[in-house]
Amino acid sequence: MLGASLLLCGTTAAQAAAQTAPLADRARDSKPKLARSLRVEGVQRVEAQTVLSYTKLRAGEPYTAETVDQAIRDLLASDLLADVEIEGLDKGDLIIRVRENPVINRVIYEGNNRLKSEKIAKEVKLAPRQIFTRTAVRADVARILELYRRQGRFAANVQPKMVSLEQNRVDVIFEIKEGPKSKVRQINIIGNEVFSDGELRGEMATKASSLKNLLSSNTSYDQDRLAYDQQKLRQFYLTNGYAEFRVISAVAELTPDKRDFIITYVVEEGPRYKFGPVTVDSAIRDFNDKKLATALSIKEGQWYNAKAVEDTVEQLSETAGAFGYAFADVRPEFQRERESLTMTMNFRMAEANRTYVERIDITGNRQTQDKVIRRELRVAEGDAFNTFLVKRSQDRINSLGYFQEKFEVERKEGSAPDRVVLSAGVEEKANGELTLSAGFSSLESFIVSASIRQRNFRGRGQTLSASVDYSSYSKSVELGFTEPYLFDSNVALGGTIFRRDYNAFNYVGTDRSTTYQQISTGFQLVAGVPLTENWTLSGRYSLTKDDVSLDTATFYSDTDGDGDTECDPLKAGTYYCQAVGSRITSLVGLSLIYDSLNSRLRPSRGHRLVLGADFAGLGGDVRYLRGRFDADKYWNVGKGFIFSLSAEGGYIHGLEGSKAEGVDPVRITDRFYLGEPQFRGFDIRGIGPRVQRTSYTGDPAAGTQLLSTDTSSITDDALGGKAYYLGKAELEIPLGAGAAELGLRPSIFIQAGAVFNTTRPAKTVEFEQLKDSSGNLVYNADGSPTLLPKKSYVYDSSGNPYYVVASTDTTNAGLTTICQVGYAATSTDPCTGTSLNTQYYTETAPFYETYLGDSPKPRISVGFGVNWNSPFGPLRLDIAKDIISIDGDDPKLFTFNIGTQF
Repeated sequence: MLGASLLLCGTTAAQAAAQTAPLADRARDSKPKLARSLRVEGVQRVEAQTVLSYTKLRAGEPYTAETVDQAIRDLLASDLLADVEIEGLDKGDLIIRVRENPVINRVIYEGNNRLKSEKIAKEVKLAPRQIFTRTAVRADVARILELYRRQGRFAANVQPKMVSLEQNRVDVIFEIKEGPKSKVRQINIIGNEVFSDGELRGEMATKASSLKNLLSSNTSYDQDRLAYDQQKLRQFYLTNGYAEFRVISAVAELTPDKRDFIITYVVEEGPRYKFGPVTVDSAIRDFNDKKLATALSIKEGQWYNAKAVEDTVEQLSETAGAFGYAFADVRPEFQRERESLTMTMNFRMAEANRTYVERIDITGNRQTQDKVIRRELRVAEGDAFNTFLVKRSQDRINSLGYFQEKFEVERKEGSAPDRVVLSAGVEEKANGELTLSAGFSSLESFIVSASIRQRNFRGRGQTLSASVDYSSYSKSVELGFTEPYLFDSNVALGGTIFRRDYNAFNYVGTDRSTTYQQISTGFQLVAGVPLTENWTLSGRYSLTKDDVSLDTATFYSDTDGDGDTECDPLKAGTYYCQAVGSRITSLVGLSLIYDSLNSRLRPSRGHRLVLGADFAGLGGDVRYLRGRFDADKYWNVGKGFIFSLSAEGGYIHGLEGSKAEGVDPVRITDRFYLGEPQFRGFDIRGIGPRVQRTSYTGDPAAGTQLLSTDTSSITDDALGGKAYYLGKAELEIPLGAGAAELGLRPSIFIQAGAVFNTTRPAKTVEFEQLKDSSGNLVYNADGSPTLLPKKSYVYDSSGNPYYVVASTDTTNAGLTTICQVGYAATSTDPCTGTSLNTQYYTETAPFYETYLGDSPKPRISVGFGVNWNSPFGPLRLDIAKDIISIDGDDPKLFTFNIGTQF
């Protein structure tokens, strides 16, 4: 085998010249001769007749030098032959000796890392078992280079090589040096005086390569993007009043090393115009021209804005559509006054027919039944056309989440001028979800979740779901089914059965410590009836059995000495001990809902309001009234920014329970809590009423007692509240194309809220404060009261006190007995002996207990968050700083949640 570089420049022409020059010299002065015979030699795969068919030489016919020259050129141009010679010219016995082009055995690509060989092979023409020609090689080199240019690699180099094999076969090898992506090194703008280079570059999609654009994919050169940027510049100037702006030239120059481009725009800004008189000339008899003009957003004297003109055309078209004119033709007429620099505007509305919906075509729904789509439509066949109702229908279909995003209902001309056909061409998405996820949350540590959900079950719009969740602090199993249109009526009915295990926790210093465990088992039924287009009345009923328990080894003690342990308030706290037990909650509730959001999945405009009330006590063991509200408002503020305001709050009132001092009739498990994740900037249950206990160090009698400064010794129990409120303002910020490709959606926010109104709990234990010899209360050096250990005398089941046998008794010293004098092993035995015993007691070390956080004063936090569809799964990061808090609150600066799906 022999490897050789292919010589691709002028080969065919050189061969033709070499073959024809001697012949021309011999025959230049000769007369035409007769070809007595004509044969072809050297062919292997090509038929002799095929070779002859490319020439005009024929046996029995005359030939000249010119015809022979032309025959050689024609044969070499056929791409079948590598070499051609014609002999026997003197005698007329012509022999055409040929050497055929080789057959391609393999086509090999070397050095291609950025483009797969399969992708290149689809573009090139050379392939195994085809005839090899240098023309085809040159064409394929150009195609490969074009593929790399589309990727922005203008420095790419392709060197073709040929390896000769036996039987006139060859391997063709394309040696590729891909080179780096050709970046945009610099963007120059010449001729701009009003706006700076930076402002204009900010309007362009193309970005110059720099550190701040490190994540952008738009730093590579793209010819199509260059044209787009010119349009963006025109649009920017036209929206700022420069009606005569033009781009004189846009040149992209490749640097000598072919690594970077320098783009130069030459622009002419021209003068700035204002709107002159703005009028409407309507041929539709229902409209008053002056009233229409008065209602327009553009006014005389404002700076000219091409975007505002487009919006006005759309506004007038929508207005006409609301009155039934589906095909209203609105055309803006411009009259430029160069002297006064004003742009007189007249919006001409051509005469149109009032239209009616002839029919509604639904296409593309392979699985989803027609009725699932049609029941979301707010116009019917035969109705007068109305753009508002069509838009509302479009939003409702989008909110289903069954179809492609940005779905639109198109309008087409009907069978008559006053007829319109609405076309809903949908593209179904996969609505079945099988998800296994694992992740780590700063809230619940390790998380595992599995769920299956079908949002369009059997194509009927029904939702069927099942889920299992597990984390360090919660576990749940849930099954649900929802029928949005029960018996094809406008009534939604759904149900859920569940089992939820929740481990509540408090903080001992910065460490979480599990407190009570709550196991909830039950079901819920929910029904909804629309009252109007936007108002819905929803009712619900739930029956739940709650079992609340505490770890007996940790929180139980034999407080009365009878051998039976019970919840010890000293260890668990008063409210936790009150919550222990099994209770059944039978709850009925109503909600009034207003919803005008353009999307329930990711809204950008509209608002939603929910007013709810619940009554627990329709049977069961728990009785309370609870009211809640939730309101959200969204604005699309332009250029991808979405601003939202939200507010929520609630109040719960216990209808029965203990009236004892320090006891709240609303259980701790039914109260409201605030903190992470809904109130960013504070830890979970980080604000609201709480009890903190701090231990002492030192000896009170010796005067060395002080409150411990070790945060690990502070126990923090969140108690929740009967009332709460929370408000939030958030602005979602759009990013460049590079960040958008990564799935980044950042936002800034400010939140304010509080949870409060809980009965102040009775102190767990009253410690006696030390007094001096004069009877005055004694305080420690840090200002805290000097507290003495609490003595708790121990009694038997009959109420008899226990005593400790005195040390003078040599037999039973230190043993407990019911005898004040002497000793008895049991309560029925007689007391024997003369030792004078001391009453037995246990001692509780003093601690300082404070009740904090029960205040309606708003806590406020500000922060920045970002959602990221990372390679590891959805990730949410939040950095929030509390700027207003009170004693007892638990701020938290950074939170995150991450998971993955497989």
